[in-house]
This record gives sequence, structure tokens and C-alpha cells, in this order.
Amino acid sequence: MNITNILKFEGFIFDMDGVIVDNYLFHIEAWGKFCEKYGLKYSKEDFAARYFGKTNADILQGLFQKEMSKSEIKNLGEEKEAIYRKIYEPSIKPLPGLKPFLTRLKEEDKKIAVASSAPQSNIDFVVKHTGIKQYIDVMVNGDMVTKGKPNPDIFLMASSMLGIEPHKCVVFEDSFSGIQAALNAGMHVVAVATTHKINEHDKKLEIIKDFNSFKKTS
Repeated sequence: MNITNILKFEGFIFDMDGVIVDNYLFHIEAWGKFCEKYGLKYSKEDFAARYFGKTNADILQGLFQKEMSKSEIKNLGEEKEAIYRKIYEPSIKPLPGLKPFLTRLKEEDKKIAVASSAPQSNIDFVVKHTGIKQYIDVMVNGDMVTKGKPNPDIFLMASSMLGIEPHKCVVFEDSFSGIQAALNAGMHVVAVATTHKINEHDKKLEIIKDFNSFKKTS
């Protein structure tokens, strides 16, 4: 999809992890340190297969193998996210081409949302350290919906807050569960090949490596 075709959409919804920033390995490292502290069984491969793209509520209840209260989930989740932010802060940067792409969208009067399963503390952290706050109209975090991806709720909430019908929105996602959530919401999807390689994504999808892909045609 070139820039002309993508500009046919009215609402632009960005997942955060793996889309705005390529931070997968930092989250994996943080979860490893968290699990080590609590004596939880952990392997990178199993964690990625079972939990990638899920909310902290889903991950924590899966790791501890029990139902948790909202306060338990919030406290433990913030503990893990503090580990992640400390590890990632020295290295954080936006995905290549993101800022010029966001600038172009604003020049075209497009509406922009961030819709992430992450807690708001992580969204604020990424938005601040990548310098993209001025581009964003709406932010939706994982605590604002009861059902996480692949349920479409988070993207439907984003489109509703933007005031744009779902079929007029395009979602940028890197995770398989997130891509399915966007499709379930009736939105167009562009897969971002960060966490998963290009050949791992469904070939029927539009796939980009980063946002420099939209510089090829103007």
C-alpha cells in the first residue's frame, strides 16, 4: 500500500509495542526478571507463544495460575512495567519513518489514536520519550476494556473516541492477536514486521517493515 492509498482512510490507529517502538526483547527481559523474583516457571519461547499481545491481567493470571483481584493485577503489573521502563529507557526510539508519517497524516487532517493493551503508564512513557504526543488525538489502554485482543473492543473504543466508523479506520499491528482484533473490528490492517518476520505474517495482509515504506511513493 502506498501513501496515496493509505490516505484514503480517516482514522489511523496504532498499537504501541512493536509498532511505535520495537521493544519486544526488552519486555521479554523484564518478564524474565519478574518471574525470577517470584519463582515462576519461565522460558522465552513458551512466554512468546502463550502471552504475546495479551493484557497484563491475562499474563499474570496465567503465570500465577489463579484468578487475581484488580488491585493485585495492577500492583504486580506496575512492578513488571517499572522493570521494563528502567531497562528500555536508555535505548528507546520510534520506529524508522514514524514521525514523518505522523507529520504527513496531520498535514492531511487525519485522526490518530494509540490503542495498546499496555497500561497507561507505559503509553505515557513511550509517547514522552519518542516525542509524538502532539500527533495523538486519542489514547486507549488495556485497562479501559474488559476483553483483550483478539477481542475487538480496544480498537472499537478507539474508533468511537475518534468519531470515525470502524471501516474507515486502518490499524497498524505487529502481533497476531492484535491483527485478529483489528479484523474482528471490521478495520483494515497493516502488519508491521518487527516482532514477527515478514514471512510469518499472512501473505494476504499488507505488510511493512517500518514506516519508511510509505516514503516510496508520495
